[in-house]
Amino acid sequence: MHVAAARIACALAYPLLAHWASQDGRGWVAALALGDLALVLLIEPLLCRRGWAWGLFAALLAGLWVLSRTPHAQMLLLAPPVLFVGLVAWFFGRTLRAPREPLISRIVAAMDQCTPAQLPAPLYRYTRNLTAAWAVLLTLLALVNGVLALVAVPDGVLDRLGHPPAWGVPREQWSLIANLLNYGVVGGFFIGEYALRHRFFPNRPYRNFLEFLQQMGRLGPSFWRGLFS
Repeated sequence: MHVAAARIACALAYPLLAHWASQDGRGWVAALALGDLALVLLIEPLLCRRGWAWGLFAALLAGLWVLSRTPHAQMLLLAPPVLFVGLVAWFFGRTLRAPREPLISRIVAAMDQCTPAQLPAPLYRYTRNLTAAWAVLLTLLALVNGVLALVAVPDGVLDRLGHPPAWGVPREQWSLIANLLNYGVVGGFFIGEYALRHRFFPNRPYRNFLEFLQQMGRLGPSFWRGLFS
């Protein structure tokens, strides 16, 4: 659990660090945000004292130190809101194709201690449609982030290529949307969907939102790792 808690803490810190870096404009702040992102990916083998992980992390830190002295560190911050959101959208979407089971159907079935095929038909349809809705939402967010990364000024992709966009978006606004507002949209969708599900399926095995989160947490790290494998 301490690994999961450490990864969540680093993940929550990243958007704040990235937004600070975009507001500040200095390379070392951007390198700090990117270093935190590296921790999100490597925290488990680092805490398990794997030599390769410590070597890779040291190399990444050295590279970030070099990048911090150039304008490229700021430009790298444009990529994570597109790549990571797009990757999660792909993880949701790929489970809609047979023989895989929809990702949320698997989560609900695990909470009910059954297989997805054993879920009641209305609940199975709902969880499949919800998986598709998450895939669409995250894909749209990734596309919005990508367009904003292209037209951000200064230091957006087009600006860096020497083609300043006619309708540029200030870098501060790009960061506000890509690094902060995205999470508000995802959180709002998550909470709103819970309220809708509680109305459609009032007899679920949890009494409130807190119990729902606790039951998800009890599924354990191995389940969550396997879910996205």
